[in-house]
Amino acid sequence: MGYDALYDKMKDECGVFGIWALGQSVEAANFTYLGLHALQHRGQESAGIVSTDGYALNVHRGMGLVAEIFTVEALAKLPGGAAIGHVRYSTAGASHLKNAQPIAIQYAGGAVAVAHNGNIVNAEALRSELEAQGSIFQTTSDTEVILHLMARVHPERAEAGSTQHHANAIRIALKRVSGAYSLLFLTERGMIGARDPYGFRPLVLGKLKGSWVLASETTALDLIEAEYVREVEPGEMIVVDEKGLRSERLDAPPQRRLGRCVFEHIYFARPDSILFGRSVHEVRTAFGEQLAKDHPVPADVVIAVPDSGVPAAIGYARAAGIPHDVGLVRSHYIGRTFIEPQQSIRHFGVKLKLNAVRSVLEGKRVVVVDDSIVRGTTSRKIVKMIRGAGAREVHLRISSPPTAWPCYYGIDTPTRQELIASSHSVDDIAKYVTADSLGYLSIDGLYAALGENRQGFCDACFTGDYLLEFPLARPAAPLRLVGG
Repeated sequence: MGYDALYDKMKDECGVFGIWALGQSVEAANFTYLGLHALQHRGQESAGIVSTDGYALNVHRGMGLVAEIFTVEALAKLPGGAAIGHVRYSTAGASHLKNAQPIAIQYAGGAVAVAHNGNIVNAEALRSELEAQGSIFQTTSDTEVILHLMARVHPERAEAGSTQHHANAIRIALKRVSGAYSLLFLTERGMIGARDPYGFRPLVLGKLKGSWVLASETTALDLIEAEYVREVEPGEMIVVDEKGLRSERLDAPPQRRLGRCVFEHIYFARPDSILFGRSVHEVRTAFGEQLAKDHPVPADVVIAVPDSGVPAAIGYARAAGIPHDVGLVRSHYIGRTFIEPQQSIRHFGVKLKLNAVRSVLEGKRVVVVDDSIVRGTTSRKIVKMIRGAGAREVHLRISSPPTAWPCYYGIDTPTRQELIASSHSVDDIAKYVTADSLGYLSIDGLYAALGENRQGFCDACFTGDYLLEFPLARPAAPLRLVGG
């Protein structure tokens, strides 16, 4: 996970992928590598794969990008027909190999590995309780709490190491857990996926010939040419072993409403994914169309802040009848090497990621579409960059409501005090970013474009309407959500 202060964007914390093809002539680690590559946008600090040949778990984890960590030699050390993998972001101070996932352990019930996308909001209380009872933690990740809870479920002698015991231990452990989780577990004999009752983070089920696949997004299924079967339901547990696939209900969906993260549709997911039953690209285009209806303005050209703003800019231009063009070009090579820039080059900031196309912007009234404003610092630099390229007017349009509240359910965000929309009006923000006008998509417009109502989503980052309680004491520094 990680808050990208350089680019002023919130970041999803993790992505997970798993494939069960044990008994077939399939090297599962190779497919998992491809799946993680397709999910690289969900985490760029560390990655890991655990595989099994039916007899032992094999682990390889590292810091960096998927392609850097999993060389041909590394993949050769991960034999077997079943594997799970994980990509992760981390905050400053938590970017350590010990926190890379999947985490693999040996306990009375056998060997198990876990990969987690989300955040356990009561992890600190559970950790204190477990440590008081003698548990020794090896990481600072909230995911490890789940493993310690599992280890306290003692198997019957005939069940040790069985998928039945692991599934039972997971079921009992998750009854103690509160928060957001899409989880994958791997043992020598089975693969298990679980999603929290609110469904905060996505998890999908696919099929590759005779193999079953679980992943954070459908784009990972597309890359390995697997068939998308369905979304794993909130509160559902999927178990796959030699007996096939079976499903059970961990917990009933909440009566109040579901908590699917609406920001996944706005920014986090790849546009080529199917998310919560909808095409991400189509939804983002619809956001742009609604934004044009809500905030029209006379202009000569519509441009996007790439890459996530592109579909909404296309939708805005289409609905407004204004030409769409490429006015900002993004560099894809800055990567993680600029996490700690030297002071001598720090002032270049956003220019390392974006550059304006003068021939598109000069003398024009420009509508620039972005997905969100966090602190406002990047938006200010982008607007000034566009003006510097000769734009006559710059009208900023945001394809989401104002982000005024931090997330506690698997997204790394600044504190509420650092979110510009928490303490400034739209007019004030427009003045700060130096735009001629500023328009946000409204909450009503958001759900009108989605074609659904709020009962199916979590929008706490816009409304402050949190679906789960969380500890009130928070540090003044940016949040450090160190889970998967």
